[in-house]
Amino acid sequence: MRMSTSHCTVISAIAAFLLFAAVLSASEAARAADALAPFKDDLFSKQTVLQTGDDGAYEVIDYDEMRDINGRDQIPQKRVQQKYVALGVRKAQADETLSLDGIRLDVTRVGQAQNAAFTVIFIHGRDGDRRLGANDYSFGGNFNRLKNLVAGNGGVYYSPTVRSFDSNGVAAIEDLIRYASAQSPGRPIILSCASMGGQICWGVARDSDSVKRLNGMLVMSGVTDPDFTRSAFYKAKLPLWFAHGSRDPVYAASDQQALFESLRKASYPTRFTLFQTGNHGTPIRMIDWRRVLNWILAR
Repeated sequence: MRMSTSHCTVISAIAAFLLFAAVLSASEAARAADALAPFKDDLFSKQTVLQTGDDGAYEVIDYDEMRDINGRDQIPQKRVQQKYVALGVRKAQADETLSLDGIRLDVTRVGQAQNAAFTVIFIHGRDGDRRLGANDYSFGGNFNRLKNLVAGNGGVYYSPTVRSFDSNGVAAIEDLIRYASAQSPGRPIILSCASMGGQICWGVARDSDSVKRLNGMLVMSGVTDPDFTRSAFYKAKLPLWFAHGSRDPVYAASDQQALFESLRKASYPTRFTLFQTGNHGTPIRMIDWRRVLNWILAR
């Protein structure tokens, strides 16, 4: 059967449209997977992967104290070399005391307070306060990178002081999540917790009201929650990233890895980064914030 020139033109147009739609879809997917513009990736993101598993969800990263602390810091564990930091972000930084439902919460905020593209909240461990998550020079400059990644991409970063790691501490962070959501309605919120701060993450994961506002969590060097699968966070299937040092003397990496493996078997969206020979504070120093945030934001 012969087709007229008009028919050929229509078919060609449809084919072109479908091809354009496919390219557009692929382009949108690529942008979603790479949402945050780079910041000093040549210094922070070029890590050697020793082992992978679970289709890339599990990875073992090479860590060497002499290279990653002594070779990186001007004063080991206290002050990183200047090339790892960019201090212009301090212009967007402020110490604030928020009044949240009768609770006064001290925070360091970096980035715009309202209409932020996304929010990142970091919870410190025992003996810490808001200064830990805002320190530009400690932990190899990794918090300075986080601040620049968030503020530079139109987001807002909160480093609060958690006064107790019990129900009161959990309630304070739940209030902060509600506050951040009200400041930037409908925008993603990512919660990250380190060490004993992990208890705050697990507590918040049980609160359905907070979970409605969250988009994912990062747990570094933290305690394991054996009841996580009963939480509202688990039921919502929000992405969860674990990071741990293999020689952590405080909380065993094997405990978190066992939880990760059980979640993988249940087809839960999760990732696990193990730093080979890493200690308790290694993930805070070594975690690639851009990879983690992009992965959570893409989901």
